Amino acid sequence: MNASGTGSGAAPTQVEERLRAALAARAQSVGPADLRPLPPPTAALRPRRVTARRVVVSLLALAAVAALVFFTVHGGPARPAEPARSPQPPHSPGPATGTPSPVPSPVQRTTAEPTPSSPTP
Repeated sequence: MNASGTGSGAAPTQVEERLRAALAARAQSVGPADLRPLPPPTAALRPRRVTARRVVVSLLALAAVAALVFFTVHGGPARPAEPARSPQPPHSPGPATGTPSPVPSPVQRTTAEPTPSSPTP
């Protein structure tokens, strides 16, 4: 960097030197009395934002509760839905979807005869 503060190695031109001198003179002429004081922050802005945010959040929560009540009370069917069944074309071999019924076993009839080891009445 050269003495002029520019990154290039070229010497400053006459225009650059005049601009630097004018800016330096202007910077020296400005003092604290020339600056405006900053206005203090107002307390009314922040509560207004917070109040508006609270109102919006409250309205959204109220709308969500109203939608939940509406769809719970009015949205459901009058009777329970039938269980879902997979559609099967007629005459197609496939697994049976019904519950199997018990097959009766043959019953053996016995006559009540006393055995030799049982006591007689």
